[in-house]
Amino acid sequence: MKHITLITTGGTIEKTYDEQTGSLDNRRSIVRRMLRRIRLEGTQVNIIELMSKDSLHMNDTDRARIVAAVRVAIECVPPPTGVVILHGTDTLNLTGDLLAKELPNASVPIVLTGAMRPYEMTRSDALQNLTESLFAAGMLGSGVYCVAHGRALAFPGVVKDRDHGTFVKVN
Repeated sequence: MKHITLITTGGTIEKTYDEQTGSLDNRRSIVRRMLRRIRLEGTQVNIIELMSKDSLHMNDTDRARIVAAVRVAIECVPPPTGVVILHGTDTLNLTGDLLAKELPNASVPIVLTGAMRPYEMTRSDALQNLTESLFAAGMLGSGVYCVAHGRALAFPGVVKDRDHGTFVKVN
């Protein structure tokens, strides 16, 4: 049995449409709705709803909270098979680089993922990226990764490629 800890922080992947204001906002985690659409044989997911923020509004304190939450998760006995963090794509690289710096000897894979289009929208990549991340967290070696669009990229050096709507590795 794989035991994955899933930490939600908000981001585009979890934005919902507000009919009264006509805006897409992070109000609360919708990851449970997404998980109901995925068949996860032999996988138990423990959800930690840490925050619901657009990553453009995250600051150093928010990133420190994410690092602390991951640290607590991986120090559990027994530790999870892996950790997945739902994160906004705009500053996912900053959090990934910080996790790689602060937890260089993590004993499990730590996977960050997000979506270029919200789960609620047509042609969203949210469910694909969540599914790939849960799978990757149970298969990759220890380290910090960005998993999206069929790729697992190790931190540091992962950035958002806005022209192609995905993540790439630099350096």
